[in-house]
Amino acid sequence: MLCELPVRAYAKVNFGLNVLPLQTSGVNAGFHNIESIFQTVDLFDELVVTKQAGNVKTCTVCCDSMELPEENTLTLAFRAFSEVTGKNDFGIHVQLNKGIPSGGGLGGGSSDGASLIKVLESLYNIKLTESQLSEIAAKIGSDVFFFTRCNENGTGCALVSGRGEIVKNIQGRTDLFLLLVFPGVSSSTKTAYSLIDEMYERSEVPLSPDFSCYEEIYRGNPASWSFINTFTPVISKEYPEIASALKCVRESGAVYSEVSGSGSTVFGVFTCEQQAETAKSLLGDKWSCKVCRTL
Repeated sequence: MLCELPVRAYAKVNFGLNVLPLQTSGVNAGFHNIESIFQTVDLFDELVVTKQAGNVKTCTVCCDSMELPEENTLTLAFRAFSEVTGKNDFGIHVQLNKGIPSGGGLGGGSSDGASLIKVLESLYNIKLTESQLSEIAAKIGSDVFFFTRCNENGTGCALVSGRGEIVKNIQGRTDLFLLLVFPGVSSSTKTAYSLIDEMYERSEVPLSPDFSCYEEIYRGNPASWSFINTFTPVISKEYPEIASALKCVRESGAVYSEVSGSGSTVFGVFTCEQQAETAKSLLGDKWSCKVCRTL
């Protein structure tokens, strides 16, 4: 019987997400640089990876809860690993059990890809260098840089900048409880960035704290956090459901609330689990909600 290797791929939230203008020159030309704190939470997908017998040297993926495109972050991760390491001795099958909503700004696909890379390291009994990890991440997606820098358990917290490739790990807080609210719409990342471009053309960009102050702000009382998400005003206007969910979370007692990533997930920060659960019970009739803890 072939060995099955299960692994968890944790979601992330953004505490602050300052999106800078589209780069027209330099190494990140064609991308928007960002400034953010990424932190994992105890919401996760599960990957069950099986090494394939015979001459099959591809990655196949099965997900019962959603239909995945033929090319997805897992197949991209498998191919990138093979290209960078030169290793393609066997194929794998991945059973993907989704716990992270797709298209919610929680990094589920990127976390899945990074988790598969760790499984492949184990199967080949190798340890990739930081340079190799960066090369692989660049072939998959910008959020993958962060997830490949998480610890062996797949959790972590970091200051993230550039297109996402500059990752400075910091000690994460584990004393925060988040109420995640899923508005029931999928926010298109491509659309969100085009709306950012239009906002810059109109010079209507919200003021973000200086990136050098992010960690100091993060260490303070969340009720005093001055983080902003550049996406929030434009996607709230584009998707009224997000605006409504954000209003409800802000009225639920959260000491800080924002959109994660380019949406559509809205989160509220609480310093007491019971208060987060109470807010969930208040909003649960209208929205799909989950209480998570920072990891």
